[in-house]
Amino acid sequence: MDCPEIITGIKNIFPQFNPISASQDYPDEVSLSVEPEIFKSTCLAFHRLLVSPVMMMFALDEREKSGNFLIKCIFVNIKQGQWITVSMALGAQTASYESLARSLYSANLFEREIREMFGIEAKGNPDLRSLHLHDEVWPAGNYPLRKDFKQAQAGGLGEYKFARVDGEGVYEIPVGPVHAGIIGPGHFRFSAAGEPIINLETRLGFTHRGVEKLFEGKDYVLASQLAECVSGDSCFAHSMAFTHAAEKICGNIISKHTRYSRAIFLELERMYNHVNTIGGMATDVGFSFPAAYASIIKEAILRLNQKIAGSRYLKQVNILGSVAVELDEAKKNIICEDLDKITRDFSELAGILEGSVSFMDRIDTTGVLKRKTAEDLGVIGLAARASGIGLDLRKYFSGVYQEAKFRMITQSSGDACARFKARVREFEESARLIREFAEKIPLKETNASDFKLKTGQALGYVEGWRGPVLYWLKVDDAGLIERCKIVDASFHNWQGLCFAVLGNIIPDFPLCNKSFDLSYSGNDL
Repeated sequence: MDCPEIITGIKNIFPQFNPISASQDYPDEVSLSVEPEIFKSTCLAFHRLLVSPVMMMFALDEREKSGNFLIKCIFVNIKQGQWITVSMALGAQTASYESLARSLYSANLFEREIREMFGIEAKGNPDLRSLHLHDEVWPAGNYPLRKDFKQAQAGGLGEYKFARVDGEGVYEIPVGPVHAGIIGPGHFRFSAAGEPIINLETRLGFTHRGVEKLFEGKDYVLASQLAECVSGDSCFAHSMAFTHAAEKICGNIISKHTRYSRAIFLELERMYNHVNTIGGMATDVGFSFPAAYASIIKEAILRLNQKIAGSRYLKQVNILGSVAVELDEAKKNIICEDLDKITRDFSELAGILEGSVSFMDRIDTTGVLKRKTAEDLGVIGLAARASGIGLDLRKYFSGVYQEAKFRMITQSSGDACARFKARVREFEESARLIREFAEKIPLKETNASDFKLKTGQALGYVEGWRGPVLYWLKVDDAGLIERCKIVDASFHNWQGLCFAVLGNIIPDFPLCNKSFDLSYSGNDL
């Protein structure tokens, strides 16, 4: 579906649609610019046409060049393997627009983020509380992603207002942000009537580091190192998404060795994280032996990473246009030999858990996220697939996965059991893919590490182990990053956890939480 077909499709839904401009700079990206008056209607029409949540929505400060702010909203068209970007310009003096959130919830958190980072108001949004810049410590009127922001100026402080649930016998249990376990900081406020949870409200942002601001003015080398530090358990996925965007801007031709190598590393990252989550679920039901067994399997995968890439967490593997390591015959043999033992151990671990009546009883019908709820919230990644939503970027956007006849894993029940089973099957599928990729990978070709970033903008993306990781880059004339917008799947999915726990007892929250296994740092940025 190219630009004319997309415009025709939208006009069938929204006859008043008349874009200012339309372009297709890359085969997988279509960009449309519209007037602010029809921005909301256009986005809602794309949501309906593509059956896509808002995958990414963000602002750019272009006041020095044009006197305007820009707002971009991105949808995914899985049928055609394309990303659709709808843009509008807002005058600096009237920096507001009509909110999408009442009709399209997946835009809500993005609108809140745009407001606190740029001071651009989404008129009609019912919830404009801060996300990352906590009112108690961040003075009002400071917008750090504006280009003229230097440091926070004094201003009024506020207080975050939690939703209250009133009624006879209803009480609140605040948990965090400091937790007993070795996890990130997040505040969870439960409203309960007896044991069942009737409302859960999360407050995150405690690990906000100003990552998107830190990207500004950096060259590729420094920016790629920063991308690897955004979310510590997804170093390679974030690096790959960032590098993908940079390579599109540069027009790099990626060799087969690089494509297969990256796919192998991506699947290894998926495997060690999935088995870690499975072990965490076992821990949360008091099943200590399989939890320890899962830790052994995770360690085996991390050691394999070290053997073949020189880094347990696959850092400094991606470089612009290539990879920094060569998977030669010796390393391919190491991969296959280690995988044989890892998969045997994992099969035994899965058999122990699936054969345990008490474990399966604890996860069955616990933390149900219904498909309709997941669709309404814009949940993506593994959590969505466990609720029956078939969205996996590996199936629709990657040639090497299509060559390997990639099998997308879905479940229908949407509970912790479905998320457990999805991880087990994805682990097994990853092992199969790695073997096939290792068999097909050719010798390393020309090293393309000397490529330099040039002026342009592009979207990079990859299916990380939690779900899509997206990087939108804009590079200036000097080859330095002017704007970098990042979306980790966790940003979409925390609200899904809040709905999944409803009706469950409070002691089952850790299990529900671990079955989603979302990132604090990947969310907070």
